[in-house]
Amino acid sequence: MIEKREWEEFRESGLFWLVNTFLHAFGWALVVESDGGKITGAYPARCHYRGFSEESNTDGYQKIQDTFLKEEWKDD
Repeated sequence: MIEKREWEEFRESGLFWLVNTFLHAFGWALVVESDGGKITGAYPARCHYRGFSEESNTDGYQKIQDTFLKEEWKDD
């Protein structure tokens, strides 16, 4: 019932951004640490962030669309 996936896939799909967008409203964030592209740790953290820049949001929405909605919006 569970299929383990890598953090990089989660990040590239846009879900990491989406989850953190929601968590920021409550003063929380998921943090992923990396060293040379290799994930070395991940943890929840308290933060003062309350959202992302317009550029980050545009990129995040685009990733979500490309990953999950592409087939839904495909022209017939």
